[in-house]
Amino acid sequence: MIGQSLLMLASAALALGSPVAAAKRDISCRAPMADPPLPLTGGATELPPVPEGLELKLIALGLGIQNYTCASVGADAVATGALAMFYDISLLYPESGPDSLTIEKFNQLPAFAINHHAIPLRFNDSTEGRVEVSSPGASLVRPFTRAAPLDLGEYGKLPFIGHHFFNTDGAPTFILKRGRFNVVAAKKAAVPAPGSADPGPMGTGAVAWLALDANANSRGSTLVYRVETTGGNSHGCSKAAGQDSTSYAAQYWFYGPKSN
Repeated sequence: MIGQSLLMLASAALALGSPVAAAKRDISCRAPMADPPLPLTGGATELPPVPEGLELKLIALGLGIQNYTCASVGADAVATGALAMFYDISLLYPESGPDSLTIEKFNQLPAFAINHHAIPLRFNDSTEGRVEVSSPGASLVRPFTRAAPLDLGEYGKLPFIGHHFFNTDGAPTFILKRGRFNVVAAKKAAVPAPGSADPGPMGTGAVAWLALDANANSRGSTLVYRVETTGGNSHGCSKAAGQDSTSYAAQYWFYGPKSN
């Protein structure tokens, strides 16, 4: 379990979050976008709407792994956190700039990324204690790779902006844009991903969409939504007990108080 190894990740994330040059397309330094509507699942229940007084600050693509534990064969898999590298996709949203996408292609970004790019993490070589031997866990010492754009071919090179991990208290944490977004959050609401969501290359199915409330000490955002998920569900505990990791990708929408 990697919780104890994450005490140093906050400072490491800040150090790694330096600007990256030489991107194929410069999609990180243009005028801010007007607030687009939050995506909907189309299901019977949706995530709570964005409260009055908040505005969209950032849309990011997260690409990484979801972690689980199987206490015994036949038990339910218990989520134990996630690790992901984050990339800025704000200005790919329709009508946000010359490189903006159609809404269909924008919504497909997580599925395209996970199916056309390796997960940008360092993994363990050992398969001991793994539920699925083809899915190793991330390095306990240095899970994150170097800060670099994510080359998605026809989508261009997405600027790297930071990391997502769970801190030693088990809280989802985001350190982005050299610490301008330093968010420690808790789950506010969850709804199932749409039935049409891409199940990911491992075929496990898409993880739920989430609304996350930031704590009082957070900076840059007070509310985060995880939407347009791809992959990330556990392989399940039917065959073995131990640790499990599954690749996933998602959009993360960060909201904060409206600027004066």
